[in-house]
Amino acid sequence: MPKRYAAIDIGSNAVRLLIGEISKENGHPYVKKISYTRLPLRLGEEVFDSGEISMKKADDFIKTIEVFRLIADIFNVSAIRACATSAMREARNGAEVIQQIKRSTGIQIEVISGDEEARLIFGTFALLDIERSKPYLVIDVGGGSTEINVFEHGKRVAAKSFDIGTVRMLKDKVDKKCWKEMKLWIKEHVEDNPHLVYATGGNINKIHKLLGVREKTPVTSRAMNQLHAELEPLSIGQRMDLFQLKPDRADVIVPALEIFRFCMNVLKCKEMYVPKIGLSDGIIYDLHKKKM
Repeated sequence: MPKRYAAIDIGSNAVRLLIGEISKENGHPYVKKISYTRLPLRLGEEVFDSGEISMKKADDFIKTIEVFRLIADIFNVSAIRACATSAMREARNGAEVIQQIKRSTGIQIEVISGDEEARLIFGTFALLDIERSKPYLVIDVGGGSTEINVFEHGKRVAAKSFDIGTVRMLKDKVDKKCWKEMKLWIKEHVEDNPHLVYATGGNINKIHKLLGVREKTPVTSRAMNQLHAELEPLSIGQRMDLFQLKPDRADVIVPALEIFRFCMNVLKCKEMYVPKIGLSDGIIYDLHKKKM
């Protein structure tokens, strides 16, 4: 029986637990999802505003990790890894909260860099059926940041993390200079030769589903523009009712669309592939490789 692993992804918008194992289909390995739990903790809501995590939010954070540890115990996992990203990188009291969680749950949270986040996500790309000879780039949009990585001949040749994220946008905490910086960086590192574009993150997975396109079929810039035009004027409640969105998705999906559309416009690309993998998958695969 394959070993099971637990990945905890502590983002700026939500906290996720993935229980998974590495299985094979037609000889190709993939991350088989056994259990998935997502809670809208919204750490970035406070951190991007006040610079720290409140006592109430810290208490909810501890309870969340306690629940995740219990779920992991039920599935008898071989190892657990918990990684925190943008919001925890910026929280002034982040180290203190991490110590509290370690004392209460026994789980050590790692605050990982944008580069380590990218390494984990794109390590999982090795499992995808991608033509390695073609240049491609991956845009990962989260609550606190957007990571862009450029690959040529199967190797990463450029990478950059930008302080542009969906929760950060909702709090009006994105400097206009960041958009200009991202545009210039894309133009500098993606030459005239066309790159395949891949997108990751919870929002693009939901966008792909809302657009009703088949698995492995790309989303088009035209369809995304149309979806944005439909969603943007609606209230949060209307988005929830008309598009069956959860409250914590109904507000961030519009800024996510704006980030992806901005990148596609700069890249002059008309379609984007959505492999539906993320940091949690990357953590599972990385744990598997280390335990082999």
